Amino acid sequence: MGTAELSKAPGDGGVTRTAVRRGTEAPDRDIPAGGRVAAEEGGAARAQSYRPLWVEETARRRRLPDPVRTAAVRAVLIIAVTLLQAMVAFLCTMAGSWLAFPMVISSVVSTVVATWGAVDVWVTRQVWNQRNGVVSTPSSTARALRRERRRQRRQEKAAVRTQERIRRQGGAGQLSHP
Repeated sequence: MGTAELSKAPGDGGVTRTAVRRGTEAPDRDIPAGGRVAAEEGGAARAQSYRPLWVEETARRRRLPDPVRTAAVRAVLIIAVTLLQAMVAFLCTMAGSWLAFPMVISSVVSTVVATWGAVDVWVTRQVWNQRNGVVSTPSSTARALRRERRRQRRQEKAAVRTQERIRRQGGAGQLSHP
């Protein structure tokens, strides 16, 4: 609903609008938001009605990795040029220009390159995921496998440490010697 909320007045059944005030924020970190002392009343009113230009919101999705983002930008540019070439080829064909045939050939080649660009984004994303691991979600099987491998390594290290400690003690604590 924004900053104005609808509310029902008790008794008359009508709907009225009431404004909801959000907390004021200081334009600078050194100046407290509510603690300004204005030399005149107009300055105090202006200081209280200060609103930031925008409000920061957390991102809903994680940012793409740099190689994937680079491949995606490259693919979008290639696809845009391909669409432009196809449009020019179509218009040249409709106008009966001599440029129509070369433009059709170049747009066919550009279509192949644009397909390569789209596949490149997909391959780059797969390679990045393979090198840097999967995003760990509760349903991810990779997390359970990594946890199991870590547990197994810890047990092996503990067994090696125990054997070393027994050797340093000269066999004390063992019931039988091999």
